[in-house]
Amino acid sequence: MAPPAALVRTARQLWHAQWLALMGGLGPADAAGRYRRPASAFAALPPLPADAAAPDGHVLIVGRSCPWAHRAWLAHSLRQLHATISVMVVDPDPAAGRWRFASPFEGCDTLAELYRASGADSTLPATVPALYSRRQRRIVVNESARLIELLDGWPGPGPSLWPEAERPAIETWRERFQHAVNDGVYRCGFARIQAAYDEAEAELFAALEAVERHLQEREGAMGVSSSAAGEPPRSDAGSSPVVASGAWLCGSAPSLADVVLFPTLIRLELVYAPLFGCSRLPLRQLPALHRWRARFHDLPGVATTCYPEAWRRDYFGALFPLHPSGIIPAGPALADLVAT
Repeated sequence: MAPPAALVRTARQLWHAQWLALMGGLGPADAAGRYRRPASAFAALPPLPADAAAPDGHVLIVGRSCPWAHRAWLAHSLRQLHATISVMVVDPDPAAGRWRFASPFEGCDTLAELYRASGADSTLPATVPALYSRRQRRIVVNESARLIELLDGWPGPGPSLWPEAERPAIETWRERFQHAVNDGVYRCGFARIQAAYDEAEAELFAALEAVERHLQEREGAMGVSSSAAGEPPRSDAGSSPVVASGAWLCGSAPSLADVVLFPTLIRLELVYAPLFGCSRLPLRQLPALHRWRARFHDLPGVATTCYPEAWRRDYFGALFPLHPSGIIPAGPALADLVAT
């Protein structure tokens, strides 16, 4: 027997009110229901530390599922900074809503404790990524946009991802991606009302289609065929890996523009399409962008930063207001998504 209509209406109203309250805890929104990313505790770009070249002098703290941490992890890997900056992975604790160390770090069990020990405002969230100085015994920066800039200037053997000659173009793409793509998928998923979702979803796919046109133009100018554009990097014995043939967003090599786009797009079909409603197009329907994603994934050191099982477990299992059941649905294999 179906429940009375009045009971259904009341239950829906109560659930919606509770959902709004839970969403308020998940992420702030403006008066129009648009998600707004919270402020960072250590947002300023610090000067390059005097001990930047010291072996294991700093620690990059990341979480496997966080796309903002992923971009810092990628910059660290591509610039080959392992000798001076170690990587520490923290795990989410959904019940407590915080990141937790596998074993105590600097006397702290949680990232929140390390933030407080570093002098962070207690009202600001303790988020990843974070760069910790062993000498100063504090977090020096946690805003990912500034952190990847700092890592680009860090002494290391890897090539610059933010070269002066390409910087204006890189910054143009970074600014667009930050609002329309990186925050854009969250603005879709965390929208409070239909109009806020519609606005964010339209901006997201308009940006992706603009990238598709840009990459197609660059491939055409380079005379690169669609098959060659998807080839993985090759290297000669004993030499450094050669960048894969094909178009990058700016210049002839990967840059910070590519770095900030990849973490969002590698999660698109696995997480953001089914959970955040970013499902208008699978990336295969944007072929140049699909080839770009596969090519970036094939760069040395990138695949080891990708953890699709953790992404799906943490998003579907932890974001209760968006997925109350906690059931982790089946999804495509990452290997299939990056196949060309």
